[in-house]
Amino acid sequence: MISFELGVEDLADTRFALSPLTETMMSLRVLREPGLSVLHLPWRRSVLGLLGGLDTALLLSLVAVRRTLPDFLTPRPDCFEPAFEDELAVVGRTPPALVRQDLRDTHAPDPLPAPLAAAERDDDAAAALRDTLCELLRRYWRVAIEPAWPRMRLLLEADMTYRARRLAVGGARSLFTDMHPDLRWADGTLHIDKMNGRFRVAAAGRGLLLVPSVFAHKPAPPVTADVAPTLTYPCRGVATLWEPARTVDEGSLGELLGTPRARLLMLLAEPLATVELARRLRVTPSAVSQHLRVLYATGLVTRARHGRLVLYRRTPLGDELVGAR
Repeated sequence: MISFELGVEDLADTRFALSPLTETMMSLRVLREPGLSVLHLPWRRSVLGLLGGLDTALLLSLVAVRRTLPDFLTPRPDCFEPAFEDELAVVGRTPPALVRQDLRDTHAPDPLPAPLAAAERDDDAAAALRDTLCELLRRYWRVAIEPAWPRMRLLLEADMTYRARRLAVGGARSLFTDMHPDLRWADGTLHIDKMNGRFRVAAAGRGLLLVPSVFAHKPAPPVTADVAPTLTYPCRGVATLWEPARTVDEGSLGELLGTPRARLLMLLAEPLATVELARRLRVTPSAVSQHLRVLYATGLVTRARHGRLVLYRRTPLGDELVGAR
């Protein structure tokens, strides 16, 4: 079990961040173990043919048998949404001794895989491996993650909005209740069960950083206690991420309302916020807002504020129109 002790100030400093590099690293688990998440099989199939020029043996060796990842390759974001290149620059400044130690901690009690073994020789070899990994991850990001990042980002933002509302309405206990079964909040401490590591860390004024991830299948804290309290956790709504956009039959609802508004209306059988609608339709939130204003003005959808969010849903008139289709 890994535990984070959070005082009042730490709870006040609990925040969210996006990390394109962490997401890139998490995706390596799915690439190595397709059975880990069947939801990502469409993504995996789409990228396998694009990796021919990459050293996939070196990439996949970064994932330990226990599925842990080196801490230096998942640096703690220092702002809400760092650019991938900025995060990679942080990795490029990692001292060689820390590179070696993180690799050992990640793969312990097993020896380092053959593609990583050279790092054990000396600082020069560890620095050379670090630089090779930076370039390899840059190339992997460009072909495997970056094309889907806008879509993934909308999903991650929708999750953060949901979590922030839970925290505002019900406090820390409500925030962690449905995040994952392995998380438990009690007496000012966040417990993460079923972990390979065993340590307890006092946040001591450093706060807690929460990083949602599309590819994480369970909570993923740092491997060692040396990193400030950070938790990568599974994002909500992943089941819809790789689904093709729904289409509307020509000559029916789409012809009446226009395709974008018809798609919106069909999605609004349940209350949804603008950012979630934008994610599902793969358009910008501002485009969704324009169409929602028209649907609201014509009585086809209703809206209600819930915390910081405005949720939209079909009215009975909208239900009848969709049913008539």
